[in-house]
Amino acid sequence: MEFHYLFGVLVVSFLAVTILFRSKAKKMITDNKVASAPVASTALAAPVDGSPEGADIIIVGAGVAGSALAYTLAKDGRNVHVIERDLTEPDRIVGELLHPAGYLKLVELGLQDCVEDIDAQRVLGYAFFRDGNATKLPYPLQKFASDVAGRSFHNGRFIQRMREKVSSLPNAQLEQGTVNTLLEENGTVKGVIYKTKTNGQELMKKAYAPLTIICDGCFSNLRRTLCSPKIDVPSCFVGMVLENCKLPFPNHGHVIFADPSLILFYPIGSTEVRCMVDVPGQKIPSVVNGEMTNYLKTVVASQLPPELYGPFIRAIEKGNIRSHPNRSMPAVPYPTPGALLLGDALNMRHPLTGAGMTVALCDIVILRNLLKPLQDLHDASSICKYLESFYTLRMPVAFTINMIAGAMHKVFSGSPDKVRNEMRRIILGYLNLAGVFSAGPISLLSGLSPQPLIGIVIHLFAGTIYAVFSLIAPFPSPNRIWILACVIFDGCRIIFPIVKAESGKFSFQQWFQLITGLPTM
Repeated sequence: MEFHYLFGVLVVSFLAVTILFRSKAKKMITDNKVASAPVASTALAAPVDGSPEGADIIIVGAGVAGSALAYTLAKDGRNVHVIERDLTEPDRIVGELLHPAGYLKLVELGLQDCVEDIDAQRVLGYAFFRDGNATKLPYPLQKFASDVAGRSFHNGRFIQRMREKVSSLPNAQLEQGTVNTLLEENGTVKGVIYKTKTNGQELMKKAYAPLTIICDGCFSNLRRTLCSPKIDVPSCFVGMVLENCKLPFPNHGHVIFADPSLILFYPIGSTEVRCMVDVPGQKIPSVVNGEMTNYLKTVVASQLPPELYGPFIRAIEKGNIRSHPNRSMPAVPYPTPGALLLGDALNMRHPLTGAGMTVALCDIVILRNLLKPLQDLHDASSICKYLESFYTLRMPVAFTINMIAGAMHKVFSGSPDKVRNEMRRIILGYLNLAGVFSAGPISLLSGLSPQPLIGIVIHLFAGTIYAVFSLIAPFPSPNRIWILACVIFDGCRIIFPIVKAESGKFSFQQWFQLITGLPTM
């Protein structure tokens, strides 16, 4: 009991000190000046002009980010030209989980009906499984309306519903075509050159607009002209669909802490459950010659809860096993007049936490609010400077979610290392304290925290205190103190590189302003 009292006093004291240094956040516009990088332009033989008359904004890509942005801007009165490589329904094994914060952004954008009539399932939280024990972490939804929850669904159905919404607006043109390059003049992007088909004939076209927004996803072929992509592929997901499977905790995402890595289960329909097996590294067992089937049956299946074993084996035998590389990429854009990156073309995190769509929708709300007061977008240099604030304003949510996703994958990927095992035990023990100790982290992970940067500092501090008492109480010993030092050192080795990569060119003053809400000196 004395431990709990002391632990509570320390946490409350830290909270009090943090609150004392907070003030009302003022508008945050970055002061850093980054030279615009030249944008490559490929010379093509006499493309025809394919730009719709009076287009204000060109959007490249009509996935989740591109479609949501197109509908939002067109609803605000902008003339929007969307160019998408393939307008048929996508068939992907990622982009199937939307956190409650993402759903709230859908409501804010007027797109909440896109999760209706697609057999989407409500998601109320997570369940973690390790060594036969389960930890249930519900989303803290008590303060929200009854419809607010996460949603999981078939990615393609969701995207097609949003594309239908875009097509319903008279000032939005949705066109199938492949963008080859950006049109550039004196360092300013003026539009795009793209390939399309008309009456069976392949044509090269030009489209012009004062602002071009690139939303062509994780495989973007335009990204290199607008940022310095540093893409890491720490693992691959191997995905299957389990049919007529009952999850141990209905309406929850399930995370199995297995060896050598994590296994995810979540519903994507009333009779379907998605299974994602995280396989470390970029080289995975071959599906064609049966290596993958053998790996799933001999290595993975035995580590599943009993309720999932049978449906998992049946899904393997049915086949249709697919894989997807898990990419992470910090947002390090070049401020380029006339162009902007968004969605996975700008920023990716390990998909373990399923937060990609939530980050993208939060970004769209920020960008919508920044563009709303602007009547004229033709002053490219001024608009570019003005939109640099977008990268500052997105940081609290994006940085927090990205850091949690990256750190969680590194910590919970199976490892025989004694220190890493202690770290996993400490984190699960901290979450099992319940109350604010579980609700806080899950609200950070899901984007629901109103002050995510302050929240992550508090829980890192509180978790460290818990680790100290967990490892050395009631009587410290040299061995326990050594393990504690190793745990803290290993935690720093995991967190600091992620912080460095995600912070980009942010100065100390900008971080101070973001975390505290205090104006910079």
